[in-house]
Amino acid sequence: MKVSELGEFGLIARLAEACAKAGQPSSLVIGIGDDAAAWRASGVQLVTTDTLIEGTHFSLTHVPWRDLGWNALTVNVSDIAAMGGIPEQALLTLALAPDTEVADVDELLAGMLEASSEYSTAIVGGDIVGCDTTMVTVTLIGRALADERGESLLMTRSGAQAGDAIAVTGHLGDSAGGLRILLGESTGSAGAAAYLKRAHLHHRPPLAIGQMAAREGVRAAIDVSDGLLQDLGHVCEASGLGAIVHAQKIPISPALREAFPKDALSLACGGGEDYELLLAAPPEVIESVRDKADVPIAVIGEMATDRQHRIRLLAEDGGELPPPGAGWDHLRGAAWRR
Repeated sequence: MKVSELGEFGLIARLAEACAKAGQPSSLVIGIGDDAAAWRASGVQLVTTDTLIEGTHFSLTHVPWRDLGWNALTVNVSDIAAMGGIPEQALLTLALAPDTEVADVDELLAGMLEASSEYSTAIVGGDIVGCDTTMVTVTLIGRALADERGESLLMTRSGAQAGDAIAVTGHLGDSAGGLRILLGESTGSAGAAAYLKRAHLHHRPPLAIGQMAAREGVRAAIDVSDGLLQDLGHVCEASGLGAIVHAQKIPISPALREAFPKDALSLACGGGEDYELLLAAPPEVIESVRDKADVPIAVIGEMATDRQHRIRLLAEDGGELPPPGAGWDHLRGAAWRR
């Protein structure tokens, strides 16, 4: 069945039923079906939004609908994680061609509901419009953690200080490597290829690490979505500092080294869509986070005084390396490359 056969309101009813079956939070007053959603809120609220557009951010030739739904929610969870917050309610806007199969929309929603269960969120409203191109927009509302006095524990891009250690979770560059494999670059073993493709198709932002880091006293963070050096540059600009990064300390997975031995560092520095966390804090605070984390956290450098906000990438011998990856800019790349 096409969505044109089901109609806008039939599709809304179908989505509402699926969301209701998935469960709704006790804070929800009015969910899908009214002019606006309503819920009880407290503390400092966090709001983020992201749009995925076919032909710009994804291709349905390579990305299954279920993974598209998962990623549409998790890229927003990643922003909340970077603030050390708690995601709660999500609004979903779908732009669909009339000949879109209802079964495909079911798959997209199934992926999104899997992600909402994983990250304790709920879809409580949104919109559906007709369009020649598939577009998925999620707006995610959350709240900041608070200390025992009720003060918010927000991590921000502007919270870094000179001398802070710079650390990142997980591995970098795997998603970009997975994209290359999806686009036909066949290198390395089948196992490495499968690992990298999964990293691109199924983002898993470390939400719990972001919350724990905020509790431990980290005050500067960003999610690595557009590439390590570009995102670190945002922290440098907002904090009025520069940074030193040691290339040999950047965490690169064995699968990426195997599949792209010559390009692994470039992909790790500028590939984007890793949705890991970059943290900047005094070394003792970072060590406390590392000791309590259940995922790898690598210290890759330090924040430095620099009025020009430069990032210096150093080789093992101390020599400076040219930036090997430029990162992603939404207004400078119009064709799908992710």
